[in-house]
Amino acid sequence: MSAPMTMTEKILARAAGKVAVEPGDNVWVRADVLMTHDVCGPGTIGIFKREFGRQARVWDPDKVVLIPDHYIFTRDEKAHRNVDILRDFAGEQAIPHLYDVGTPRYRGVCHIALAEEGHTRPGEVLFGTDSHTCTAGAFNQFATGIGNTDAAFVLGTGKLLLKVPPTMRFVFDGEVPAYILAKDLVLHMIGDIGVDGATYRAIEFAGEAVERLTMEERMTLANMVIEAGGKNGIIACDETTRAYLRTRTRKRFEPVANDPGARFLAERRYDAGALEPTVAKPHSPDKRALARELGDVRLTRAYIGSCTGGKITDFINAARVLQGRRVAVDTFLVPATTEISRGLRSETVDGRPLLEIFQDAGCQISPDASCAACLGGPRDTFGRINGPEVCISTTNRNFPGRMGAKEGQVYLASPYTVAASAVTGRITDPREFLP
Repeated sequence: MSAPMTMTEKILARAAGKVAVEPGDNVWVRADVLMTHDVCGPGTIGIFKREFGRQARVWDPDKVVLIPDHYIFTRDEKAHRNVDILRDFAGEQAIPHLYDVGTPRYRGVCHIALAEEGHTRPGEVLFGTDSHTCTAGAFNQFATGIGNTDAAFVLGTGKLLLKVPPTMRFVFDGEVPAYILAKDLVLHMIGDIGVDGATYRAIEFAGEAVERLTMEERMTLANMVIEAGGKNGIIACDETTRAYLRTRTRKRFEPVANDPGARFLAERRYDAGALEPTVAKPHSPDKRALARELGDVRLTRAYIGSCTGGKITDFINAARVLQGRRVAVDTFLVPATTEISRGLRSETVDGRPLLEIFQDAGCQISPDASCAACLGGPRDTFGRINGPEVCISTTNRNFPGRMGAKEGQVYLASPYTVAASAVTGRITDPREFLP
């Protein structure tokens, strides 16, 4: 009889066609979805054609997803060339899932678009040429970022050799206070274990506090697993998961749950009710501090967007703080997807559309959904840091040059904290504004 398995182990065993696997096993895993975008897609395609032949066909066109999203709304010709390569490849290979910029099919940031389009399904394996592919672990899926060479191999074979990671379990007990968001939870966790504390390990989020989170908030948790070095993040499937998926996909899926007695490499427990608004200082996501400790940090800009902090719930939360107030520094808002962009007009706080609240507050709102300044981008990228500015952001990384100029400083925080700080012009605990 096989040993009890964790959720990650059960998905990989299923995908490998095995009864059971254990941490450290090397197994050939079948891919359910391969995603690539405009930054890594051209390299992946080039390697695929070099190794498999210029006339080679991908293993399954319906399981390949192409999403231009990073460097797209720019005059940069090299960036345009990258998107052209994706278009040409989709045509050559008859790939149906090209969410092409400049067309009605365009969606926006790949990690959020994958969920909106129903590609994130429990019990499946998702590979993506982007480190934040782990976002999809919120849907009880094994989702991880891979390099261009590995992705090219998956394109040709539909398989990849993986080492089964051990699982670290993080349990958040109790009820999350009204002023705390998922970003605070995950920044607190990363501050505890460091940016290498979960290297090549699965991170499982559990506990009553996690179960009460929306899917968007769960995606924030899973998204930042890579900032602790994690191979993948994962959360159990429940009615919240199923309710989201019922509106996104008609494909059948088979969730997994931990076996009784499943073994974890480590388990940490937190009292969610004791957490405070948390910030990561430059230049690393594990440089943890409390927002109330940083009131002397003067800002030149604020940024709300990205796969981590540009979802509709992120904007709703920011609007709760910005309602009836004006920002004191340049504040840039970038919706992650076109669906979220529409939501800025249809979703309301206290009966007022989000877009109206943000306009009255003096925010600069991107008309285009994309990654924008989260990854720096060409110099004409919306919201890009072009000098020694001090920015507070809902994004996921604050390395030197991450949002543009190397001289810039980036503080990471929740939408509540970013919005509160935008109003005062200094890093501010959102409890100053929230009831």
